[in-house]
Amino acid sequence: MRIAVIGAGAVGGAIAVLLSAAGNDVEVTARGAHLQAIRDDGLRLRGAWGDTLARVAAGERLAGPADLVIVTTKAQDAAAAIAENLGVIGGAPLLVVQNGLDALAGARDAAPASRVAGGLAMFAASYLSPGEVTITTPNPTFIGGDDAETAALFARVLGEVMPVERIDDFAGAQWTKLLINQVNALPAVTGLSVQDVIAHRGLRRVLTRSMREAVRVASAEGVRFASLGGMSAARLRLFAALPLWAAERLPLAMRRAMGSTPNPGSTLQSIRRGQLSEIDYLNGAVVAAGERAGVPTPINTLIVRLVHEVESSKAFLVPEVVVARVAAATTEIA
Repeated sequence: MRIAVIGAGAVGGAIAVLLSAAGNDVEVTARGAHLQAIRDDGLRLRGAWGDTLARVAAGERLAGPADLVIVTTKAQDAAAAIAENLGVIGGAPLLVVQNGLDALAGARDAAPASRVAGGLAMFAASYLSPGEVTITTPNPTFIGGDDAETAALFARVLGEVMPVERIDDFAGAQWTKLLINQVNALPAVTGLSVQDVIAHRGLRRVLTRSMREAVRVASAEGVRFASLGGMSAARLRLFAALPLWAAERLPLAMRRAMGSTPNPGSTLQSIRRGQLSEIDYLNGAVVAAGERAGVPTPINTLIVRLVHEVESSKAFLVPEVVVARVAAATTEIA
């Protein structure tokens, strides 16, 4: 099968290698040193899913038609990436594997002739050097959306090479993933791994408070969280209602599930590569939803501001400064 992967970064690169190793004809898009490394030496996957080198066609844009197209760019780049390749995509089915809440609608607008399914990658992958992706936590990818037939097609194809689960309530799953992705922001602000952020008592409390804001916003929007990665609607309702010190057990449990290999988080990886992060589609999505629902989101609002400050200054903040900034901006009754 001819399969195109638009955006062969951490998630897209891992998917491309696995599909190629299974005998599919895979083409990817990439840029800069990463593209040159793939062309020269191939695309290598290391870590929890083994050590595999794939020789795949690569360019800044797709060169040939594909039976299936998988879009794995950052959320802010998706519409432009689809538009750049629309002449090649034609009406091929699309799978959009992205964070945030707007992936499906954006893909439908950008490629109206294509049938679209959504994917949520729960595995942790790092792309820290050109041509190489490392899997640090081998969790499944969830696939769903309104088009059940297209979702089933991608679930079958990807399920042959990696852990995949179908999800009926994709909107609820997006909110659960959005909550889990709260772990990405503070590493981007401090330069620490996710595990080190959670281990730090002050940062863990900030993370807990930001997650509780997200749960309250979702509840005000009438969202029912889907069960993903040990998260469930009942567990998250309890998390939002517990005293703050007790609620901190949830991020601690997330830290244990990640294992010992340092997880930098996708937002920190973007900053280290000198790229703009997708923070506006992560914590920023919580802020936007809070504005719609009339729910204050002071912690998420400040975190978005801090990530943009680091993007501009290229200088990380020490944990004590972050905690002090949060304390100065807002308080919460535990």
